[in-house]
Parts: sequence; C-alpha cells; structure tokens
Amino acid sequence: MSRMIFVNLPVADLERSMAFYEALGFTNNPHFTDETAACMVLSETIHVMLLTHAKWRTFTDRPIPPSDSSEFMLALSCESRAAVDAMNETAGANGGTADINPRQDHGFMYSCALADPDGHVWESFWMDPAAIPPNVT
Repeated sequence: MSRMIFVNLPVADLERSMAFYEALGFTNNPHFTDETAACMVLSETIHVMLLTHAKWRTFTDRPIPPSDSSEFMLALSCESRAAVDAMNETAGANGGTADINPRQDHGFMYSCALADPDGHVWESFWMDPAAIPPNVT
C-alpha cells in the first residue's frame, strides 16, 4: 500500500472551502465529511482535511495563524505549464487569490503560488526532470 498524506487545514467557512477545492479538481469523500470537517481527495494518496475552527481546536491548542501569514507552502505538481496557469486562474475565480508571489520560470520548472480562501498557500508547478541542468538544487 502506498503511503498517503492528509493535509489538515483550519477553515473559517467549510462550505466555501469545499467549493473552492472542488473547483480545483478535488472530490469530496462523504465518509469523512460532516458539519465540522470535509475530506477533499485529489488522488489515492493526497487528501486535504478541511476543519472548522472549532474542530481544529479539538486537535491542538496552538493558535490558528492569521490568513495573511504563511505557515507553509504546499507544492502540487501539474501535468503541464498550461495546467499550472489553469489552476492559478481557477483559484482566483473561485474565492482564492492567484499569483500571491511572482511566477517562477526556470525553463525546466515553472510555478506560481496561490492562496485558498483562508490564506493557505499552494504552489502549483510543472517540471521536466530530463531538462534539469547539472548541479541544480
């Protein structure tokens, strides 16, 4: 069995966040969804758990970062440069913020960053491993 990742995110408005992630291509897993949480599935191994602030606080006493902070940046690979652009545009059109950082184009890798409605930062990227120059880190 492949290892899986479940990214847990505190959200202010569960329905709005579910709609945002559905627009990006995630699907809802109703077995792990109720009025306090939603499991949004991108692939067999990538899941995002959207948790209301009240639900989040049952897991940790640590404060929820403000929406204008960057507690982390999740990088998600895309099939092409066009798919990177499409994801960024879709985010901006569905309650998120597109282009929160300048786009990066290194020839072999192309990326842009977006934020979901709660300010969680995602970087969509495309990379051609065969075109990576030697000694690039």
